[in-house]
Amino acid sequence: MCGIAGQYQFGAQDASPADLERVSLHQRSRGPDARGIFSINNMALAHRRLKIFDLSERAAQPMVDHGLGLALTFNGEIYNFLELRRELEGLGYVFVSDSDTEVVLKAFHAWGKACIRRFNGMFAFAIWDWETEKLVLARDRMGIKPLYYTKKADTFEFASSLPALLQFKGIDTSIDRDALYYYLTFHAVPEPLTLLAGIRKLPPATILTIDPDGTRHEETYWRLQINEERADHTLTVKDWLAATEETLSKATQRQLAADVPTGILLSGGLDSSLLVALAAQRNSADLKTFAIGFEEVNGQSGDEFVYSDLVAEHFGTDHTQIFVPNTDLNEALADCVSAMSEPMVSHDNIGFYLLSHEVAKHVKVALSGQGADEIFAGYHWFEKLEQEPPGPAQRSAQTIADTVADRSYGEYKRLVSPHFHSNEHSGTFLESLATANGSPHPIDNLLAYESTFAMANGPLSRVDNMTMAAGLEARVPFLDDKVVDLAASMPLGYKMADGGKAILKRLGRKLLPKAVVDRPKGYFPVPALNQVQGRTLSMLRGVLSIDNIRKRGIFNASAVQNLLDNPLTQLTPAGASKLWQVGLLEYWLQRQGV
Repeated sequence: MCGIAGQYQFGAQDASPADLERVSLHQRSRGPDARGIFSINNMALAHRRLKIFDLSERAAQPMVDHGLGLALTFNGEIYNFLELRRELEGLGYVFVSDSDTEVVLKAFHAWGKACIRRFNGMFAFAIWDWETEKLVLARDRMGIKPLYYTKKADTFEFASSLPALLQFKGIDTSIDRDALYYYLTFHAVPEPLTLLAGIRKLPPATILTIDPDGTRHEETYWRLQINEERADHTLTVKDWLAATEETLSKATQRQLAADVPTGILLSGGLDSSLLVALAAQRNSADLKTFAIGFEEVNGQSGDEFVYSDLVAEHFGTDHTQIFVPNTDLNEALADCVSAMSEPMVSHDNIGFYLLSHEVAKHVKVALSGQGADEIFAGYHWFEKLEQEPPGPAQRSAQTIADTVADRSYGEYKRLVSPHFHSNEHSGTFLESLATANGSPHPIDNLLAYESTFAMANGPLSRVDNMTMAAGLEARVPFLDDKVVDLAASMPLGYKMADGGKAILKRLGRKLLPKAVVDRPKGYFPVPALNQVQGRTLSMLRGVLSIDNIRKRGIFNASAVQNLLDNPLTQLTPAGASKLWQVGLLEYWLQRQGV
């Protein structure tokens, strides 16, 4: 996993290696092991490398093949690259490295853009074709790896992170009105928008081609659809259990592959514990696991060490327990926010940030249980829609909005200044999502919402940004292509029963200590932020001072004061602090120098 960047000038002006050097330096934590820049006339590519496969210089990037006329800057991993390499060797291609990067380069030459459908992995990359002078960018199916680009007429610029992209010159950093509405309604912004008007992000499962004259062509190469009417109802629960164990086990073993030390982030919950159990089937003696905990606040526990310790002891892993006092948490918060490509409301960002910095002292790759709640229906709010009758996409849109929206449109208009009173977009956005999913069932469309937009712009962004800030590669076996395809074809009952994630709980009862499975669902607890009081509240009062509010011009001062006066009672349906959501936006803008 790495940091990539590039610049393509459409006029007579040459690309600027100096610009790329500045952007690349801002991504050094994503790739602390090596750096490189390739420049030819009006095109320049940059790369920061975190060495995972083939640690030699033969796998250095940007990777240039003069014989094929291609140059590549690549971020991520292709888990099936060895199979693809054998296929390419059969076609006559000769390899000089043992990296997946070279496989991507030669696969593109052999199969063109169609090669992307063959990749099982997490990735964002850009390939420059000398002959056609076209730049092709692509992002993985689920959006595990990010890719941001500028919105300019005469230049195309891109990078792995928004803060790095800001190092290019001439970017419009005004607030995008539509994006602000989405952020304050769904605590995330859908692609291609970002909160900054001059920056966009490539949607997951998308290929973007840039022609020499600047013309852009965008195509979607895959779409997740969750539809009970198309699910495979021919299999029994025994069949599904066996298929889930086999598919998830293979995905876990695939994603443990590396030429550097690997480990697992073990929260003590069902999902990460299953990864430990499946990884331990091959070798538990050398398996490293890591858990983090925080101080309790007002009786709210800040750790689940009792469960992570139980799993680690059961499987005999080399376990590290990390405890973070609130003083350390508050000191790290500024750097954590700076590392965000977009403001991310979930209070567990700081947990991932601090955990990643500790884990990176021991391993360079860590598996995470992210994604299981979305694709196997683990969230408690799914139950509310299970019995909703089928209907048109408009009905699904309204039902989803009623379930997940942070605030009503009326409350939004009271919160922001009149300049940002944009149209009410949620209905159109959610209706479009439901239509694309192709199911008349609101529960299917809510699952699609959580597994696409909400996950890519929430949990997956969080895991990428926070681990990469520490030079740690995070992998997510539950989002392996084969696991996602399995979950999408599984009838709803095998997921929704037993309080959610029914098939995973069955697997857990087979592989894990009973106490880990049959307990209330836990979330990454960070009480000092979840409670929003003490030093955190004092910090937010400073960030949201009257002077700052007036200078920025986004928020209504009286509405912000109401949030400051009632920090513990004004919560979103998911239980997040509305004050933290508002304060984080202003704090993030400050930390980005905007």
